[in-house]
Amino acid sequence: MTASQMTRLCTWVLGLFLLCAVSTSAASPDSGGKLKTSVFNLQRRQHEPLTSVLPKLAQADVIYLGETHDRPDDHQAQLEMIQALHRLRPTLTIGMEMFQRPYQSVLDRYLAGVLTEAELQDQTQYAKRWGYNWEFYAPILQFAKANKLPVIALNTPTEVTRKTARTGLESLTLADRRFIPPLSAIVLGPDAYRDRLQKTYAESHHGQGTSINVERFFQAQVLWDETMAERIAQTLQQRPKMLVVVLVGQGHILYGDGIPARVARRVQGARLRRSFTQTSLLLNVKEPDSLGDRPVADYVWYTD
Repeated sequence: MTASQMTRLCTWVLGLFLLCAVSTSAASPDSGGKLKTSVFNLQRRQHEPLTSVLPKLAQADVIYLGETHDRPDDHQAQLEMIQALHRLRPTLTIGMEMFQRPYQSVLDRYLAGVLTEAELQDQTQYAKRWGYNWEFYAPILQFAKANKLPVIALNTPTEVTRKTARTGLESLTLADRRFIPPLSAIVLGPDAYRDRLQKTYAESHHGQGTSINVERFFQAQVLWDETMAERIAQTLQQRPKMLVVVLVGQGHILYGDGIPARVARRVQGARLRRSFTQTSLLLNVKEPDSLGDRPVADYVWYTD
């Protein structure tokens, strides 16, 4: 790869990760214990007590915990929420954007006690393919292992996402498509999502870039969403009584346009169940945006 190609790729990666980090923060000191929590219902525009929110969450089929990847308090909140939900509904599965789909068997071997944490990191190429502080996620994986909870690798292989951003979905070979949905099952929309991503692209590229580049950027993000959505829908089909808790960047769940709508499309299209409920939470967002009467998520979860 030439220096100019590397520069373009790094610029693209920066722009793409902006979608997963709606707000950024410097790493804070270890909280050292449980965090004080408040919950704001974005549908009703009011605060609700945690004791009333948790039972409602536990009745859902899928819960999305939208994180900012480099914020320790978000990951502490995820751990505490998973622990609380597990007490209410022990049949729980954790879906993680942090691991890519080809490495599911490695995750399974770690959960079965065959691999150590160091071996899990090495064999999933965690540092190369995700790279955020391992200690952000280690307690969650340890809890899953101790309680025999399945953990699902959701993400698209990095090579495939990057290739899509460079040359488009139509350039993917059969080998590239092994761990993604069929191209016929990838829906490039809605328009509101495309508009938001175009703005993100323009901001990260200082207004530079062709319409083809913008479209391929959008295709890469949608591929990312569709791949994770397919895996979540497959999990719901395989484990119909399970609650699936998804750890994912906030950009993938805003307004439901990323992953949630694509999971719903698959579940409803396959008629997997009579009723289907998803709930999305944004962690520690100071001033959640809105599109008219359309809330950005169901709840905002604040930790002090």
